[in-house]
Amino acid sequence: MEMSHTFDRVGACVACRSGDAPDFALSMAFQPIVDMRTERTWAYEALVRGRDGAGAAEVLGRVTDANRYAFDQQCRVAAIECAVAAGLLADGAKLSINFLPNAVYSPKACIQLTLKTAAANHLPIDRLMFEFTETERMADAAHVQNIIDTYQAMGFVTALDDFGAGHAGLGLLARFRPDFIKLDMELLRGIDSSAPRRMIVEAMVGLCTRLGVTMIAEGIETRGELDAVRSLGIDLVQGYLLARPAFEALPGVTLPVAA
Repeated sequence: MEMSHTFDRVGACVACRSGDAPDFALSMAFQPIVDMRTERTWAYEALVRGRDGAGAAEVLGRVTDANRYAFDQQCRVAAIECAVAAGLLADGAKLSINFLPNAVYSPKACIQLTLKTAAANHLPIDRLMFEFTETERMADAAHVQNIIDTYQAMGFVTALDDFGAGHAGLGLLARFRPDFIKLDMELLRGIDSSAPRRMIVEAMVGLCTRLGVTMIAEGIETRGELDAVRSLGIDLVQGYLLARPAFEALPGVTLPVAA
C-alpha cells in the first residue's frame, strides 16, 4: 500500500511555517507493547522509517534545526495515518508517538495538526500516548513540564522513554510526572541473572507505585527477562521476545511457551 507522506502546512504552528519542510518522505514501523495480564496488545509504538524502509538512524540523521519542527509534525501525521490504515481502529490498542521536547514550539499550537489528523481518521485522542526522551540534559525543564501538563489536560497520556539511560533518570522523574516510564533495555538486559539489576528495578517499581507512575519494560529478549520483570510486578512489556517491529503493519504477538 502507498504510505508516503509529504508535509501539509495547514494547521501548523508559526515555527513550522517559518522553518523548512523536510525534503524526504517517511513512513512508520510498529512494535507492540503487551499487557501480560490479558496477553493482549496494549499499545503500538510508532517507529520512524524511510519510505523505502530505511532505519530510524538514517532518517533522523537528515533532521536539522531548520526542519525539526516540521519533521515532528510530519511524524505525528504519518504515525496516525499509517496505524489507522494498518487496522488500529479495529484493534482497540493505543498508539504511542515519539517526540523530542525541543521540537515542540508551543504545546497547544503544535498539537493542532495532530488533533485534526486524529479526527479525520476517527481515532479518539484518549488512544494517543506521547513518549519523550532526552539524550542531553534538558535546558528548559519548565518547557517540558508545560508540554506534559498540556497533553495530560487534553486527554493524552505521556511516557518518559529510555529511563535509566543517559540523563533520563531520577532527576527527570523528580521534576516531571509522566503517566508512564519505559525502563531502558540495558537496565533489563540479563536481569534474571543479575542481582544488582533486579534490586534496582525492584526499588524503582516501589517508587513508581508510590508516585502513581506505571512502568513499561522495553527491550525484553528472553524468557528469563520476561519472568523476572513479571515477578517484580511489571505488566506492560515490549521487546523482540514478543514481537519485532513491522513496517507499515501491526504485528501479532508471539507469547512464549510456559516454562
